[in-house]
Amino acid sequence: MSAAVLVAIVAAVGNLLQGWDNATMAGAIIYIKKEFEWENEPTMEGLSVAMSLIGATLITLCSGGISDWLGRRPMLIVSSMFYFVSGVLMLWSPNVYSLLFARLLDGFGIGLAVTFVPLYISEMSPPEIRGLLSTLPQFTYSTGIFLSYSFVFCMSLTESSSWRLMLGVLFAPSLIYFALTLFYLPESPRWLMSKGRVLEARQVLQRLRGTQDVSSELALLVEGLEVGHETAVEEYVIGPPNEVVVDEEKQSTEKEEIKVLRAEGISSMVALRLPPGNTSFLSAASLSKQTSVLSIDPVVSLFDTLHDKSDDKLVGTTSSSMRQHADNEGGYASDDLRSPLISRQTTGQGNTMMTSSLSGGSSFKTTSQCDHHQVQSTPASIGGGWQLAWKWKEAGEGEGSSSSADHNNNNNNNVNNGDLKRVYLHKDGDGDENSDNQLVKAGALVSQSALSSCTAKLLTEDQHPAALGAAMIHPCAAAVTKGPNWKYVFEPGVKHALIVGMGIQMVQQFLGINAVLYYTPQILEQAGVQVLLADMGISSTSSSLLISAVMTLLMLPCVVIAMRLMDVSGRRSLLLNTNPVLTVSLVILVMTRYIEVGSNNNIGKAAVSTVSVITYSCFFAMGYGPIPNILCAEIFPTRVRGVCIGICGITFWICNIMITYSLPMMLSWIGLGGVFSIFAVASLVSWGFVYLKVPETKGMPLEVITEFFSLGAKHAAPPN
Repeated sequence: MSAAVLVAIVAAVGNLLQGWDNATMAGAIIYIKKEFEWENEPTMEGLSVAMSLIGATLITLCSGGISDWLGRRPMLIVSSMFYFVSGVLMLWSPNVYSLLFARLLDGFGIGLAVTFVPLYISEMSPPEIRGLLSTLPQFTYSTGIFLSYSFVFCMSLTESSSWRLMLGVLFAPSLIYFALTLFYLPESPRWLMSKGRVLEARQVLQRLRGTQDVSSELALLVEGLEVGHETAVEEYVIGPPNEVVVDEEKQSTEKEEIKVLRAEGISSMVALRLPPGNTSFLSAASLSKQTSVLSIDPVVSLFDTLHDKSDDKLVGTTSSSMRQHADNEGGYASDDLRSPLISRQTTGQGNTMMTSSLSGGSSFKTTSQCDHHQVQSTPASIGGGWQLAWKWKEAGEGEGSSSSADHNNNNNNNVNNGDLKRVYLHKDGDGDENSDNQLVKAGALVSQSALSSCTAKLLTEDQHPAALGAAMIHPCAAAVTKGPNWKYVFEPGVKHALIVGMGIQMVQQFLGINAVLYYTPQILEQAGVQVLLADMGISSTSSSLLISAVMTLLMLPCVVIAMRLMDVSGRRSLLLNTNPVLTVSLVILVMTRYIEVGSNNNIGKAAVSTVSVITYSCFFAMGYGPIPNILCAEIFPTRVRGVCIGICGITFWICNIMITYSLPMMLSWIGLGGVFSIFAVASLVSWGFVYLKVPETKGMPLEVITEFFSLGAKHAAPPN
């Protein structure tokens, strides 16, 4: 686990360089305006600042698909190279044209870092601490801003301040970042799995998790390759064969028993599907429909219901005498790739449910006699209380648990030989926990397995488990991809996720944070902040830079608090609770423009403005700063994650350019009060968007999150 943290810290250095660049430009623009005589030309001022944003937008247009083709790590390496070259050019910059070109290259590096660092960290992190690690880019970004403002403030105290040195010093840390990305960072295991490079993916996971036993996560990564098949909600009772009955009816349900299997043989546990009338938390939530545009999105309701019922236990009895932790026998005995992820033994006719073959871990294990075999059952825990299993239906059986829509999606091989489904199981929190009851009620998300076309034939033949394992661990051509497949972007679940991802990026930018950061020194100078430090003999420019440095220093503990709460309170909760503070801070900034706060050199007005800007920035760093990028890195399937996050990144940069480029003109037209009035209205709109559209994703495996979007998309459209 410590390896995953170190990898995340190294990757987040790219955001430190972004923060350094943003803040140095905010200070350097004051001196650039003087040298090139731009005091009365806000257009050129806006262009010099927005040039890096234009570069970021251009590089984002194509980088999403390239990352799905070449990988995540190369994007970070190229980003560090752009940082280095642009830093050298800005240090030289003999004229405005060379400065603008250097800013363009700098934007290329920023665009790649902003887009792919959160994505890279999200794909590397275990679900339990993914929110914490994914907040690291915001922490390093704020750290970079603080260090930069401190550096620029010190330079402003000298007689000859050089904006070229302020901007060009970026080349030194970018060289260190290049070395780290090239020699230390591994490739994303999810991307490796999407290319069929399973041995490399396993080695990376073993390094990141600090254990040899990563079979369940490998199986999850394979299943994450499937996109587009319809997701169904089913309910099961899991327990010993003689106990599996519906408590309310005291009778079995349609005799649809599914045996839980693993490599050693048939387990003592069976899963019995409940009839449609016996609904639990998943199916009840999935029945909700969106009645209007202003009603809560069904995806949000699904996620909220899950977190209300969250429980870390699933397969296993409730009798304490039967609960024991699995022995850790060292994981893989060898590097033999034929070691099966899942396996099946001959069980006669009927449905079969399989779990991934684990050699150890913290999941529960039960042992009993069944069909004259001594067998064990270890569920494949994939994080967040979820378990991964597979359901096999022999050819020629009734429809059973598979929907007709799913059968239409099967290829001819599946129809002829059988049907393999993946099953994500989660315990129903309302289940009976009496000590005498050995049953567990579980909700299940059931859809087509990514391996169905590869393994259907093997599953119908009585072959050795190792042969099946080889098929599972070497995904066939249908389960891997050489590059982005654009048709998957138009799948209902992916389109629904894109609406959320693009929307959260838009509302973040229309809150005006990047414009505030770029122009904080000028905003504070207009607010009269120089009167606060007049007795110290510090100029108005140096005063605004010093207060900006203090502001970003105060942001750091706020980001640390957000890191702690990201996996506890969750992303959605942080957004909803920090938004009112942002709105109030913006309203106070507007009021200070029109209401006299004090009479002594307007000290009161300057103090209130400064406190409001600091409060706004700190609470933004806790919520809307890191969370949009975290969400966008979580809600898309592996096959198109790079493409989709690129689309969200384009939305981010276009809105960023609109706000940043127009701010100098808006300041001259409607003043500071008018600008903050617009941001205050946008803050109210953003709260409504988050409440209605943004789900809570804390602690859930990425593959299960995308399954929820697929399920919720069916219910999201308003009735005709």
